[in-house]
Amino acid sequence: MEITRLEELAAQGFDDIIDVRAPLEFAEDHLPGAISLPVLDDEERARVGTIYKQVSPFTAKKLGAALVARNAARHLEEALADRPGGWRPLVYCWRGGQRSGSFALILGQIGWRVETLKGGYKAWRSLVVRQVHDTPIAPPLFVLDGNTGTAKTALLARLEAMGHQVIDLEGLARHRGSLFGGMGGQPSQKAFESALAMQLARLDPSRPLIVEAESAKVGNLRVPAPLWTAMCRAPRIEVMAPLQARAAYLTGAYADITADPARLATVIAQLRPWHSREVIADWLALAEAGAFPPLALALMRDHYDPRYQKHRERSAVPKVTLQAESLDETSLDRLAQEIAAALPNP
Repeated sequence: MEITRLEELAAQGFDDIIDVRAPLEFAEDHLPGAISLPVLDDEERARVGTIYKQVSPFTAKKLGAALVARNAARHLEEALADRPGGWRPLVYCWRGGQRSGSFALILGQIGWRVETLKGGYKAWRSLVVRQVHDTPIAPPLFVLDGNTGTAKTALLARLEAMGHQVIDLEGLARHRGSLFGGMGGQPSQKAFESALAMQLARLDPSRPLIVEAESAKVGNLRVPAPLWTAMCRAPRIEVMAPLQARAAYLTGAYADITADPARLATVIAQLRPWHSREVIADWLALAEAGAFPPLALALMRDHYDPRYQKHRERSAVPKVTLQAESLDETSLDRLAQEIAAALPNP
């Protein structure tokens, strides 16, 4: 089977998508919804490759065939034991060659309606690259801006629930976009781009798209150039709220960090290149005392807000400003409605 557009994959209606590459290959990135059933594990793949180069291709292929057969038998007895007679899987490997072909041959002999992906993961990756690196952003783009603690991510979620086109870059990157923003490990750059590509491919070019203001990197992941360029040029909808309200909101939003004193102290210590020892000591003392709203207020006032302001002074894009006195649930609902009203009708 060959696909020429990302959105074609879901339309094919396969019962399962099976990635037979080694676990490390799968962990770096894989097709959406794929399950990992490696026909060679990481050690086996390295072993076969070494024999191929240092001994002979024939010896490597003979060993590889034995290992593939052994692993395929295990998958049939375990992961695939409950698949019915009419099961229709798609199988792929790196380039759609021997690994997927060997496994698909076994599945086909059983009577299952198996297909392989022409070009394998490499072909899929080329479609992702074309979407995120070579294709301009089609819908009219609007950037939701605001200082730290203005609940931008929560507002994006409300806008999406209202039916608006939204891409949550922080959600895709599993990072909240600052030193304090870690969310338990980020995906690889390739996996981030695959998830982003799928969302971009589904967009209606006639309707506005809203994204949150970000740096060129979200944590350790780079925003692809076409999207980043469009974000820099896009009109902005800026949310403003008092420091006290933002500090209260931020304390709740970052409860996972305040619940881990060692992690919180480590992150504060990383701000030493920008602040004096006295300031860092004051912040660490607030953290140790559990005074999280005052700590959040001080971090925003003395670290994040000045940096946001310098960035905005260099920008000349059109901007709409919305003011909120509170960031409670009712206020966020109202703000989402106001943001929606500021968008053009398609």
